[in-house]
Amino acid sequence: MAPCVNFVTGNANKLREVKAILEPAIEVRSNPLDLDEVQGSIEEVTQSKCRRAADLVNGPVLVEDTSLCFNALSGLPGPYIKWFSSEIGHQGLNNLLAAYTDKSAEAVCTFGYSAGPGHEPILFQGRCSGKIVPPRGPSRFGWDPIFEYEGQTYAEMDGAQKNSISHRARALKKLQEWFRDHAEGSVTAPQ
Repeated sequence: MAPCVNFVTGNANKLREVKAILEPAIEVRSNPLDLDEVQGSIEEVTQSKCRRAADLVNGPVLVEDTSLCFNALSGLPGPYIKWFSSEIGHQGLNNLLAAYTDKSAEAVCTFGYSAGPGHEPILFQGRCSGKIVPPRGPSRFGWDPIFEYEGQTYAEMDGAQKNSISHRARALKKLQEWFRDHAEGSVTAPQ
């Protein structure tokens, strides 16, 4: 029987990508709880969300936090990309780098897994280096149209291509390896 986790997200695009990458090896059940996000480092934000989710679900949970780090801005907007993006959009994110020649950026995805309340979160992080460009491709998912990796924005890639190279895919590969090595048969089904 495959291990099963509650993926705590209200983002249908994230859920679709996570299910496409993990299943059927790890069953992913959606739980769209709205979790408060603390201010802090990428890791602190994910750990806090994971602890809160485990308490609320009272079982095994998986949470995710995505960051977009502009090298010219010493890593900002980082874990606050969701808020930056919703306020200033793709053009505003490009404008943040207008005064800099360095348009390089790093997409960072951090998953937190907890077996349940009282269990310390285990973090799995994936990183993908690229650069910030004017929007190209469909605007279906967050900042995908402005993050370019090897000549294509995430938005210009089909799902399978993105899911093979993205920051999220790299983090989930680490999670899959951990489950394969440590959690086989020891993960209880969510309530």
